[in-house]
Amino acid sequence: MRYFVTIQDEVLEVEVVGDRVLLAGEPVEATLHGAPGSNVHALRLGHRTHAVVGGARVGDVRSVHVDGQAFRVELVDERTRRVREMTGAAASAAGPKPVKAPMPGLVVKVEVAVGETVQPGQGLVIVEAMKMENELRAEVEAVVEHILVEPGQAVEKDQILLDFRAPEPEGESV
Repeated sequence: MRYFVTIQDEVLEVEVVGDRVLLAGEPVEATLHGAPGSNVHALRLGHRTHAVVGGARVGDVRSVHVDGQAFRVELVDERTRRVREMTGAAASAAGPKPVKAPMPGLVVKVEVAVGETVQPGQGLVIVEAMKMENELRAEVEAVVEHILVEPGQAVEKDQILLDFRAPEPEGESV
């Protein structure tokens, strides 16, 4: 199976054939081990092992921490990528995407205010689900336009929690 992995803005082609892993067509030694029910994994690439912790997910994009460093990662298979290319869905929509609940849960805390400019990786909302708190973080620089939830509110999967607008270019104001 062939996958396209976007880490930050770099796209990597990964092919998995049985036990073999090819990265950009070159074989690599790779194994991923994790405890059932946990989002903590050990990823071995070649002779190095990395601690990988999966975080909040919005659509196909997930925040991931590797050896303590945060990354925005998108994983799509070859079929999904072709469909996106054919439908034009690969082109990003104008403006930053809204933050949606990754699963049903309860809003514990809203960490931003309307009008606030947020930076990539900044905490936005904490949602409790299955007795675990999940901090949803900003993917890109954006300005909070609408906060659609409040602490104590129950939310459903894919419910929009926050909406954004693109920040004004330097030197311009409205």
